[in-house]
Amino acid sequence: MTNKRFVSIRWKVLLAFFLIIGLSSFVMARTMTRLMSDYMVDQRVRSDRAGLEKWAVQAAPLLFAADTETLSWRMAEAGREMNGRVLLIDRDGKVQTDTFHEANGTRVNVPEVADVLSGAASVGHGVYSLDSGEKAKEGQLKAFGIGDEWVSYSTASLVHASDVIGVIMLVSSAREMVKSMNTVRENMLMIYAAVVLAALLSGMIFTRVITKPIGELTAVIRQMSKGTFSARVPEHGSGEIRQLASAFNSMSEKLETLDQSRNQFVSNASHELKTPLATMKIMIESLIYQPEMEQELRTEFLTDVNLEIDRLSRIVSELLTLVHADSHSMKLDREKMSLSAVVKETAHRLEPLIEQKKQTLSLQLQDSGDMFADREKLKQVVYNILDNAVKYTQEGGQVQVSLQRVSRDVLLQITDDGPGIPRDSLPHVFDRFYRVDRARSRESGGTGLGLSIAQQIVALHGGIIRVDSEEGKGTTFTVELPLHKG
Repeated sequence: MTNKRFVSIRWKVLLAFFLIIGLSSFVMARTMTRLMSDYMVDQRVRSDRAGLEKWAVQAAPLLFAADTETLSWRMAEAGREMNGRVLLIDRDGKVQTDTFHEANGTRVNVPEVADVLSGAASVGHGVYSLDSGEKAKEGQLKAFGIGDEWVSYSTASLVHASDVIGVIMLVSSAREMVKSMNTVRENMLMIYAAVVLAALLSGMIFTRVITKPIGELTAVIRQMSKGTFSARVPEHGSGEIRQLASAFNSMSEKLETLDQSRNQFVSNASHELKTPLATMKIMIESLIYQPEMEQELRTEFLTDVNLEIDRLSRIVSELLTLVHADSHSMKLDREKMSLSAVVKETAHRLEPLIEQKKQTLSLQLQDSGDMFADREKLKQVVYNILDNAVKYTQEGGQVQVSLQRVSRDVLLQITDDGPGIPRDSLPHVFDRFYRVDRARSRESGGTGLGLSIAQQIVALHGGIIRVDSEEGKGTTFTVELPLHKG
């Protein structure tokens, strides 16, 4: 579990964020420490040099004149002013004046003095260890602790009549400078640690905000994989994450609807198949257990069994049609045909039922509706719609069929003056097994699949089918089909 946790996208993003911020802060801290240290050293050198050059101007004539007493007094004053030990060295490298009175008459052999006396430089500066006499290299001071004792040597030339006649040298402790540099280093280290800690905390919050929607999405996907299609992802924030959540919820909703439709379809199909089977079972059992049944009643029972078998066969056939449509395996056998001829043929086929119900069928075929389409399947569409209109229209009612050309389409309308369809039922008339009046539908032999099949066939031809109805005034089904699609 731990391994999986630390290889998650959250920890990868956090690690990348930490490395970027950490490395950037580290480089910045080192750079700032070096700049501050260099600035301190430079300020120290500038300060020492300015003081030495001031006193060098005053000491040069005194040294040339060999005014030892005045020179000694002036150098003591310079030492107090510059807070260090001042040595006055002649052109031979011999100390003429030492404010500490320890090196008088000795020779000083340090590069800073030799360079000035040789004319290679007019000023010099260096930091040396009091213990080993080793000179500190550039940047080395930052590596020494406060306990180490280092001194600074600063030199300036004494010039008289354009000749270098000696060197003035300031020896001062570098402890305070090193201490300040160490303080800067420690402060930068603390700032670096604080920045890294803040980056880590903010990174955890940031990655949490970024990866939380992904985690929620993963959890919902796991729920859906177990069959919970009602699960949804919270839509937080804005941008791509919200769009992803919205798109996923839309997909989930469609899957849930599809799953509900599938369950409802299975339930309805089972019920529709069970009903004729149960009816046949009762009738056949009656024939078996009543051998003395009258011939007329026996004939009636067998006729009813035959009708139920026809109904069962019709349900199975229509179910297979819908299965083929859903799997996109339904093929159209297109040919040149006339839709008006199909309408006339269907009207003739339903004529006995129309006469039985004493209805009036009016055909207003203003166009032949010649097209390249599947004749048999369109015949099924026309039959299903017209059959419904006749069945659900009261005795003595009127059914009107019109066919006309509209631009590059043919418009077929079937209108009746029957009871109409309630407003809340209109969105469901093309749903499978849906019946506005279930009891009446079964009595008339309907399966609740006819309009759904009609919709599938029309869509397969690139057309549309719609319904308009008002309770008590009748219903109109409209089919629009392209004349030249195929």
